[in-house]
Amino acid sequence: MSHFGKIDGVVVKNLVRHPDDRGFFQEILRDDEGLLRRFGQASLSMSYPGVIKAFHYHELQDDLWFFPVGSAQVVLYDQRVGSKTQGITQVLYPGQDNPLLIVIPVGVLHGYRVLGNQPLMIVYFTTESYRADSPDEKRIPWNDATVGFDWTTQNR
Repeated sequence: MSHFGKIDGVVVKNLVRHPDDRGFFQEILRDDEGLLRRFGQASLSMSYPGVIKAFHYHELQDDLWFFPVGSAQVVLYDQRVGSKTQGITQVLYPGQDNPLLIVIPVGVLHGYRVLGNQPLMIVYFTTESYRADSPDEKRIPWNDATVGFDWTTQNR
């Protein structure tokens, strides 16, 4: 059974929007923030309502996630042996109404569920470029008992 809390090495940055009568401007990532140890690749993905994309982790790359459109439930699980937060689950709710950057370090399981009735877009940055011949992506099922996360919406 997992415990909930903050995972060591996961960084969450609140993004600032600068609105005016034309819309808004918002910085996402700057090279002088030190959020990524190096830049490898930037990618964009869209998922339909109700989709769950989980779980996977990396052995070489850190991920940095940003959800500019829609709403997500992000679930992180620290499976790193010897980590001071090993066994901790961290849940975040980023999206267009809650602009966050989430840095996910090597070895931390991660996944997300699309919330609401509109598609979700994720822009993500990695410290390594994707290699089709040797992908740095290890997967476990979305409902894996090790994580033990209940993806259903809890009516409170």
